[in-house]
Amino acid sequence: MSRATTCPAGPVDGEGSPRPEGPPIGFDRERYIASQSEHIRQRQRSIGGRLYLEMGGKLFDDLHAARVLPGFAPDTKIAMLEQLRNELEIVIAVNARDLQRHKVRADLGITYEDEVLRLVDAFRSRGFLVESVVLTQLDDGDEAGHGFRSRLERLGLRTVRHRTIPGYPTDVRRIVGDDGFGRNESFEPSRDLVVLTAPGPGSGKLATCLSQIYHDHARGIRSGYAKFETFPVWDLPLEHPVNLAYEAATADLDDLNVIDPYHLRAYGEQVTSYNRDVEVFPLLTALLERIDGSSPYHSPTDMGVNMVGACISDDSVCRDAASQEVIRRWFQARVAERRADTENGVSERVGLVMRRAEVDVEDRAVVGPARELAGSTGAPASAIRLHDGTLITGKTSALLGCSAAMLLNALKHLAGIDDDAHLLSPESIEPIQTLKTTHLGSRNPRLHTDEVLIALSGSAASSASSRQALSHLADLVDTDAHTTTILGSVDEGIFRSLGIRVTSDPVYQRKADLYHKR
Repeated sequence: MSRATTCPAGPVDGEGSPRPEGPPIGFDRERYIASQSEHIRQRQRSIGGRLYLEMGGKLFDDLHAARVLPGFAPDTKIAMLEQLRNELEIVIAVNARDLQRHKVRADLGITYEDEVLRLVDAFRSRGFLVESVVLTQLDDGDEAGHGFRSRLERLGLRTVRHRTIPGYPTDVRRIVGDDGFGRNESFEPSRDLVVLTAPGPGSGKLATCLSQIYHDHARGIRSGYAKFETFPVWDLPLEHPVNLAYEAATADLDDLNVIDPYHLRAYGEQVTSYNRDVEVFPLLTALLERIDGSSPYHSPTDMGVNMVGACISDDSVCRDAASQEVIRRWFQARVAERRADTENGVSERVGLVMRRAEVDVEDRAVVGPARELAGSTGAPASAIRLHDGTLITGKTSALLGCSAAMLLNALKHLAGIDDDAHLLSPESIEPIQTLKTTHLGSRNPRLHTDEVLIALSGSAASSASSRQALSHLADLVDTDAHTTTILGSVDEGIFRSLGIRVTSDPVYQRKADLYHKR
């Protein structure tokens, strides 16, 4: 049930079994933390006053960056900001229309309303100053938005209301006037470096920055704007896999990487930007000129403070990692389209990016073995590739789903336990199956990944093998897996918690079903 391609010895853990080496590193995290924080300081000094810094992407849990830039931990950006902690405050913007729609952050499965509160807690727990939340496009009669505003104020947060501005973003004369930014409430920052973040895209961070600059200018306060956006990486080529991976990740938003034409015209230098920044740049320039009389920027790239490209330590490692991310994004798009029963528009756009990256689904090493086993058994199968290159497979049986079988097989391999040994005996599995089918109403008696891990934990008190296997769970972080069937939400959550990068073929195990769960 397992297949090994390479298996170097590696360091030895406390139980006496070999510890596999981790994935290769392509990004210098410490250099980035130091250089990026200093670059932000330099930008503020050049403004000569207050700086509103729009932060794109996720400050916590930036899993995309961690996948395409091995060495860039998910919390790297917040660790970088910690270098500036005593110099900045964080303001969160949320679009009231997203609250009306009960919009959900897909990777965490929580609403934007809950995400705002989670972010406040997360920032404060790390010592950051968070006093204000801006509710953008909050109009009269918006019960959800005004209700959330009252809730925030009861929790002791300062709230700021921005109204919808007719003609935004093209009607510059109206926007920069009493009927535009002039109708917005403003906040008085406690510090001169103000970081604007949000639960997701379209929350109004840029408009918040510009509105604040407008009100500062009216009060005679010097302030300016800059943008921090990790991707695309301006000083990497347009077709670099790291930039292509960003394009694949945003295929549902119709984002495209482009050469910054304003930078090329101003400096004769080709750099990478993306379509939305290029499209909005003339407007942004016009707004800044109308507010302050001039704009300090000649191109969208000038606005940025991104030092990611300068901190890539091994370009080949990042190229490989980003190419794999493009393939993963294609599978994710296909599964999402299958679940929603929609057209294949997003996956087709990602497919075009795959061709530009010169990769195919078979370049994902776990796909072939999983499909091969599924073909030979006539049932769903899965495969995982460990850090030493070993490929481990799992098949569907009467006792276990393929993902659960694969997980047990991988742990046995890592712990040096014989392939034929049972970590969980059939006798210990059968009572769980009876509970599921007889008392819990499940029509699928096979154990899923969470049930396997719970059963394994239960046996660890009396079984050295179980303890040994569980001690290797951390070795699964940042490994890749593939299943030939769409995973249920619980299995998806377990893989995410374990740090396993799983993809699936867009196929349900029971083809006749119209409603699918677990």
